[in-house]
Amino acid sequence: MKTVFRTFLLLILPMMILAQEPGIPFAPRHYLCYRAGEQLTIDGLMNEPAWQKAEWTEYFGDIEGVLKPNPRLKTRVKMLWDDKYLYLAAYLEEPHVWATLTERESVIFYDPDFEVFIDPDGDTHNYTEYEMNALNTQWDLLLLKPYRDDLIHNVAIDNWSYNGIKSGVHVDGTMNDPSDTDKGWSIEIAFPLDALVELSATGKNPVQGEQYRIDFSRVEWTVDIKDGKYVKRTHLVNGVEKPLPEDNWVWSPQGVIAMHQPETWGYLQFSEKEVGTTKDVYVVDPDQEVKWGLRKIYYRQSAFNVKKGKFSDKLEDLGLKTITVGDADVRPEIVLTPSGYEAALPSVKAGLTWHIRQDGLLWSTKSAGK
Repeated sequence: MKTVFRTFLLLILPMMILAQEPGIPFAPRHYLCYRAGEQLTIDGLMNEPAWQKAEWTEYFGDIEGVLKPNPRLKTRVKMLWDDKYLYLAAYLEEPHVWATLTERESVIFYDPDFEVFIDPDGDTHNYTEYEMNALNTQWDLLLLKPYRDDLIHNVAIDNWSYNGIKSGVHVDGTMNDPSDTDKGWSIEIAFPLDALVELSATGKNPVQGEQYRIDFSRVEWTVDIKDGKYVKRTHLVNGVEKPLPEDNWVWSPQGVIAMHQPETWGYLQFSEKEVGTTKDVYVVDPDQEVKWGLRKIYYRQSAFNVKKGKFSDKLEDLGLKTITVGDADVRPEIVLTPSGYEAALPSVKAGLTWHIRQDGLLWSTKSAGK
């Protein structure tokens, strides 16, 4: 597995040189997740009444958002939860359902796959990645931080697992049969909450209104049918035949071709209400603009460091004058440190300050006496 993982890193390293500032406005999607109210059978069929009452997300778009055309195939998700699990169901429209990988912890996106990324405390560090294909082959890992923020050390713990995870797949058609046309495949996943709460801000099960950062990705390959088999379509790259780049379709768009930018994922808000009863209201994080303002500094510092070989404590060097929060223009504090820098902005809540540093970690502190 270590050899496979090193190969995986070599594949994605060219895309991880630095943090990439999105080319689209910051507008993460959100989903209200209600309690299931009944036991769910994880078989990919989602035929329980609770699933029928749960709302679908928006259809997935391209990972770059409006910068690229809409996907040619539809994908969407719905979610529920109880005291033990966060449940997810998805339907992937697909005229040709195929998969080849059968060994757990394989690099699943070499096949068409479905991926789930969860950052319970929203600080962009210590988050999980889960991938599965239509054969229900799985790969799960823990990221100590995004790859972009440490290209020297191994930030991915690939022998980490969701102990007790349950998953199921239902194929609406026939698997690995190019002679016919399928409709798609559906999945169900039960993520053990105890694995997620360890990474949350409280270390406890979610409460009413608590929010996690979450996103989903679908990898799709362009294939041709040759000699009764699915074969990835290729093109010439420096005289070498290589597969065409995969399509990356996501729920909440990143604005760049990079899933490991947790700050651009969507928001999952937990509700204690049972699905199908009364509805809750999504509450926007009051400090969302503050945090995004700090993230802009982080992007610009990363680019400045690549160009100049150092960080700057001058906002003007980063192409910024102030950070807009609501109706106010706020000037952040930037301090150079032995390891890089630290930038800070006051919260909209009295007595609280938000900070960010060179490896992207976001955290808050209370003012003295508060």
